Amino acid sequence: MLTKNLLRNRAAELSDHERNMLEEAIAHVQSHPAGHVLVPQGTPVSASTLLIEGLVTRHIDAPDGRRHLVGVHVPGDFVDLHAYPLKKLDHDVGALTDVRVAVIPHASLEKIQDADSRLTRRLWFMTLLDAAMHRQWIFRLASLNATQRVAHFLCEMNARLLAIGASDGSEFSLPMTQADIGEVCALTNVHVNRVMRELRELGMCQTRSSRTQIIDLPGLVAKALFDPHYLYLNAETAARATGTTGTPQ
Repeated sequence: MLTKNLLRNRAAELSDHERNMLEEAIAHVQSHPAGHVLVPQGTPVSASTLLIEGLVTRHIDAPDGRRHLVGVHVPGDFVDLHAYPLKKLDHDVGALTDVRVAVIPHASLEKIQDADSRLTRRLWFMTLLDAAMHRQWIFRLASLNATQRVAHFLCEMNARLLAIGASDGSEFSLPMTQADIGEVCALTNVHVNRVMRELRELGMCQTRSSRTQIIDLPGLVAKALFDPHYLYLNAETAARATGTTGTPQ
């Protein structure tokens, strides 16, 4: 099933019936290469996109040509569900890696809204979850130093990938360049390189190619001031995301 990872290990999980309804709403599946803009800013849209494979970003291009990443999506995410009521976006949606996406027409979402109030609330939950992550990204940029920003982002990605079974809690694939991470954390490529070296020397994490290995998860979480509450994971996944599995509550 294409939607098997949707809301997995989150506080509000989908029933088999709800997954089947979403499956039936899919018009078609598309593949796009890395760098492709799936939804250009300001373009009228009549469908929303569910990410099946790869990583997708939301980004805004500044007048000086710099790109600012304002969101990173993992498989199972509804990338632009908010386009259903808005009908156009104030940012671009782009493929960070090669991706496969399911396209769900807004007309099908309208039928779901009319037919199933519980599933409608689940979809609403996803848009609220996006908003919660945006608030945390603002906090990260406004209140954390460079090392904490990168550590926080790595903790977040580990937690989100844990929720879909793409991380074992200590190692995961993160095919992002240091320049990409710099765009997330408002740091230069050189600064990100320095921070990654610092985290490695502290024995917290290291990266090789596109693989990230977390050596000391509790230490990285403490360094990042990371609390996964805003991701609304279930208790078990949240505990694994902070390295506290088995800790008495």
